[in-house]
Amino acid sequence: MGKMIDFLRPDGQGLVGYLAEPPKGAGAPGIVVIQEWWGLNDQIKGVADKLAANGYRALVPDLYRGKLALEANEAEHLMTNLDFGDAANQDILGAVRYLKSTGSTKVGVTGFCMGGALTLLAAVNIAESDANVVWYGCPPLEYVDASRIRAPLMGHWATEDVNFPLATIDALENKLRTAQVKFDFYRYSAKHGFANETADSKNLAWLKHDPAAAELAWSRTLDFLAKHLK
Repeated sequence: MGKMIDFLRPDGQGLVGYLAEPPKGAGAPGIVVIQEWWGLNDQIKGVADKLAANGYRALVPDLYRGKLALEANEAEHLMTNLDFGDAANQDILGAVRYLKSTGSTKVGVTGFCMGGALTLLAAVNIAESDANVVWYGCPPLEYVDASRIRAPLMGHWATEDVNFPLATIDALENKLRTAQVKFDFYRYSAKHGFANETADSKNLAWLKHDPAAAELAWSRTLDFLAKHLK
């Protein structure tokens, strides 16, 4: 369904990404999809394809510049070397602007795991994003200036997530409430990565696909995106 494209960051540097278009692409709303720490792999392309099938122009910027990880230690290395500020303020903003400049009046951002943390940074730093959906990922809270979040925000969290414990999510919610941000957060009795259908193949104790939780989170996400982007 999708294809690799070239687009520009605000600083003029070139970037590639995977773009999935709906059958009636012209004028459809856009959504930037942010990869997990594994990179721009077939699984995250499938997420873009799913969004395209639901009427969105979905663009996945290649934050790792062609590199992919199969093992957790490789993924951790790639993620550790990623400049999160640059990724949010250049790569993701460039993707939002590309979609807006090519026909999408409204554009949102969503991301998973590492991409979830980057989606929160985008919510803070990218005023041009019209809605943001975070899936089980959160940056250090000192980087979340909730007073700068303007667009509607949704979050999906796992109660058994050892990477992003609920105490952190509680603290994030408090920050958002204090800043009077409109947000809908949902918690699922699941482990990290519950919406990733390839999670079990990684053989990691803390990572587990949960089809029921994923289906519920997706139905909430699609309702939210339709309300704010369509």
